Formats: sequence, structure tokens, C-alpha cells
Amino acid sequence: MSGRLQHFQGGKFRVIARTGWAALLCCLAPAVWGAEVSITIEGLSDELTQAVRAGLSLQQYVDRDVTAAQVRRLFATAPNEAHAALEPYGYYNATATGELRTTDKGFEAVLRVAAGDPVLVRSSSVRVDGEGAQQGAVERALGDFKPTEGEVLDHGVYESSKQAVESALLSRGFMRLQLLTHRVEVTRAANTADIDVLWDSGPRMKLGEVSFSDAQFPQQFLERYIPWQRGDYYSPDELLRLQQRLTDADYFAAVIVQPDVEQAGDDLEIPVNVTLTPAKRTVYTAGAYVSTDSGPGVRAGMQRRWMNKRGHKFQADADVAQRRTALSLGYRIPLPGPDDRSFNFGYAHRDEQTTTSNSRNDRIAFNETRQWHGFTRTLGGVYLSGNFKVGSEAHYSNLLYAEGTLMRKQGAESFTPRRGWSAGLTVRAGSQGLLSDTDFTQVQLDGKYITTIAPRQRVLLRGTLGAMAVGDFNQLTPELRFFAGGDRSIRGFGYQELGSTNAQGDVIGGTYLAVGSAEYERFFSEKWGGAVFADGGDAFRSSGFSMNVGAGVGVRWRSPVGMVRLDVAKPVVSNLSDSLQFHISIGPDL
Repeated sequence: MSGRLQHFQGGKFRVIARTGWAALLCCLAPAVWGAEVSITIEGLSDELTQAVRAGLSLQQYVDRDVTAAQVRRLFATAPNEAHAALEPYGYYNATATGELRTTDKGFEAVLRVAAGDPVLVRSSSVRVDGEGAQQGAVERALGDFKPTEGEVLDHGVYESSKQAVESALLSRGFMRLQLLTHRVEVTRAANTADIDVLWDSGPRMKLGEVSFSDAQFPQQFLERYIPWQRGDYYSPDELLRLQQRLTDADYFAAVIVQPDVEQAGDDLEIPVNVTLTPAKRTVYTAGAYVSTDSGPGVRAGMQRRWMNKRGHKFQADADVAQRRTALSLGYRIPLPGPDDRSFNFGYAHRDEQTTTSNSRNDRIAFNETRQWHGFTRTLGGVYLSGNFKVGSEAHYSNLLYAEGTLMRKQGAESFTPRRGWSAGLTVRAGSQGLLSDTDFTQVQLDGKYITTIAPRQRVLLRGTLGAMAVGDFNQLTPELRFFAGGDRSIRGFGYQELGSTNAQGDVIGGTYLAVGSAEYERFFSEKWGGAVFADGGDAFRSSGFSMNVGAGVGVRWRSPVGMVRLDVAKPVVSNLSDSLQFHISIGPDL
């Protein structure tokens, strides 16, 4: 029987050549074991082609084996499915023809579709009955409702417009709204549509009693974080504000704010339930860092998130670097409310050596912080005492002065925001007399601006202006004098290398400061990028301004602890040395 197969038929054996049997199997293979299928759609725009493709049942088998019977059955439904897929885009009279071809790999379904003329809106009646109709946000949503008369009937746009009206009603507290009519009548013969939508807004709901879950603070303290009064109109934005304020307080690991609409009674007040999960009470931090301003160093800290039932906070930090040693203690008394006030008390010891000065001082500060017209405002006083040496001049100074700051920042809470800005104003004033060796008034304005000009490309601008009037400049400690140069000032120069000089040529700082920077940054991957920059300015006395400009290039790394910047720069306009300077800094952009 070699080379042949036997087949039994009608009581007799028939001998079939092996090659003929193999050919028969090959012909039957697509029908028995499956084949591949591809789909070609002709005659439509890219958007409509994607819509039709997504609506075809046959599309589900493009990457799967399919039999000939399955292909023919699914292809037979393709024209009707194409019609249905085009209707949401306003094409109700489309035509579709096609053919099913056999290929080496299986089948190719070719579908030729003519969309025809779109259906246009002939009339549109969209309205709200009830109190909600008078709300500005609702009126705007109704005015923006699309499609309007004469426009193509796009069901996606229609549904989005409906959702916009309902969102406007819900955001204004109309939680019992009802959609009474929502009808779209299409006349295929005329290619026209009539829209009729009607809502009943119902009554406007109010914010009711707020219940807090068991937490580490009494109910009376937690109620101070509520940004509304009971009986105010319901607003989801107010609920988000409460959640954000409790989260920002840093007492809780999780905050969930839920309105209980079902429990609202005849008084229309919606109870609000707040679930709080306490955070870890004590947090310890430690780490090493490198900065060209202070040299390599280590930091350690301890934060007590709450000291008692009134939410008082305590924090201690230590910073030991090659050219700086600092210790700080802080105690905060929060007074939550509409302006988020707090009283702050602090002590700091600082021992610092720079190329221009050595100083060792103690600082006691006390202030009040609150939110004020969109700014964070701080008003208080500082007592600063210590000895210092600037150039060849050594002094001991006591200074008691008032200090006020206004700070505002806008941008995403990230290490590398795509867009954002920050602005700060600091004013200090002291009078010679008890506990103060000189009088002075100082003003400093800081600003930063970040914008994205293309994907992964940013421009960063910053500037600082400062001025002061002082009775005895020699009694000002280095931290109150104006200097320029360093990682966050003018790169290409050493830390505090720029300033006015004394008769011996020593840099002793200035009474005026003007510094600016422009930087272009481009990231080549998710974490790594590069930058080019130019910084310029000076710290000076009276009319002694001298422009100093440094320029260079840098590497950027989005590390887990923040943006790491490694810059190489040199002076390009200066009377000083033109040697290269290396700068390393870590921290957020704003």
C-alpha cells in the first residue's frame, strides 16, 4: 500500500493517490481549521472609517482564526452595521456594498460605503422649568447647547450638551432634577431632525449637618474646617474644599466626604458624612545631599503632627553640611477657619561659612500666618543675635525687627509643573534702640514663571529685586545683606561672591539687589533632560551696579526626591575670574 491510501465506499475499497488527498485537505482547510481575515473600508474619512470599523462584528475576528462559514455570516451583517455606526454622526442614508475575497492567508472583506448627505437640525427646543432656569451657569449651558439649528446632528455632541446642562444644575444644588422630555425625531427623506429636551430642575437643595467619624480630635475642633454654614445651598465644590482643607491639615491619612442625598428631608438639607483615617502621629526624616553652595551634607528631622486635642504641631530639624550647620525648632498653633490662621513660634541656630563671610547667630521668630485675598500672609517679629565676620571686618550684632511676607503660587503640585508661577514680597523693618543696634527697612520681591512651549520643552524665568535703607550697614548680619551668585542666583559665580566691596576689596554685600535668569529645558526621556541658561545681575550700594552674566548648560534628572540639577557655567560678562563653576541643587521648580 506504499504511496497510496485506501478509502472504503459501497463495500469496496478505492485507492486514492496521496497527493490528491493532500490537495483536497488544503482546499478544505480554511473551512475546517480556520483562516485569517482582513477588512478594507473605502469611501469614508478617517474618523468615519474608524467608527464603522469599530461597529463591525467581523472586526472582532481580525486577530483570530475564523471559518469560512463564520466569515460569510458576519460579512452579511456588515452593511447594516455600517449604517448603524454612521447614524450617531448624522448620516442616516448611507449605502454600503462590498465583496468577500479569498486570499493566501484566508479572506479579505472589502466594504464600500457612501455616507451621503448628513442630517441637519431643523428645530431645537431645549429648556429648563423651575428655579434652576434662573441660574447663570444653567443659562450658559443652555445657550451653548449643540447641535443648533442648521448644524449636523451629531449624537455625541448632543449627549455632551445634555450632560453639561445637568452638571450645571447639580453643581447648583438641584439634586432632584428630572429629565421630562428628550426626543430627537429624524426625517430620513428630508435629512432633517427636530430636538426637544425639557428638564424640571426641582427644588434647590442645601447643605445640612456634617457628621465626622471617630478621630483623634473632638467634633468642635473638626467643625472649624467646614467652609460653609449649615443651610447654605449645596455645592460639590464646597465638599471638595472641605476634603482639601482636612487633607492639607496633615492630620489624616485618608479623608472621604460623602453627601447623603437620600436622607434629605422636607427641609431640603443634605447630611454630609466625613470619614477620617488618622495619619501616623510622628514622622522621622533623614537624608544626604550635595549642594555647591554649602557642600555635601546630611539632614534629619522629626515632626509631631499633633501634640494635643487642639491640633498643635511641633517640628525639629538638623542640617549639617561642609560649610553650614543649622538647628531649628518650631511650634505651630493652628486656628482653622475661613482664613486658615495659625500662630507660629520658632528658634534657629545657624553657623555658616562662605567665601565672603563667617557668621554664627541665634534667631527667635514669632508670627501669624493666614490666607488673605488669595495670598499666604505672614506678619510677625524676629530677634537675631550673633557674631559675624565679613571680609576682614568682625562685628557682633543684636537686631529686633518686624517682618511681613505675601506669597502666592499657581501651578500643579509637582516637581516639574508644565505651567505655573510664584510671587513673593518680603518687608522687614527695625528701629535702633532696645535690643537693636541699627535701624533699617528692607523690601524684596521674588518671582518665577514656567511655561511649556512644546512637548517636553519648558522655559523657566525668575527674578529678584531688593532694596533697603539702613542706619549702620556694618551692624547688619550677612543674612540681611544682599549678595548675588550661586545655585539659585547667578550661576557661573560662587555662592555670595558678588556684592559691593570695602576699601580692602572684600565683598561685603549690598543695599540693592537685581538678579534675573532665563532657562530653556528639554527632556529627552521621562526622567532625563538638558538645559541651557543665562543668569545676570548684581548686589550693589547706591549707584555701583555692575552687570555680571553667567551662562552654561545643565543636566536634569527627575529623581524620586525631586528635580536634581547639575549645571556647568562660567562668567561671560564680569570683572572677576572666568573659571568654570559647577552647581548642584535639588528641589521643586516653584
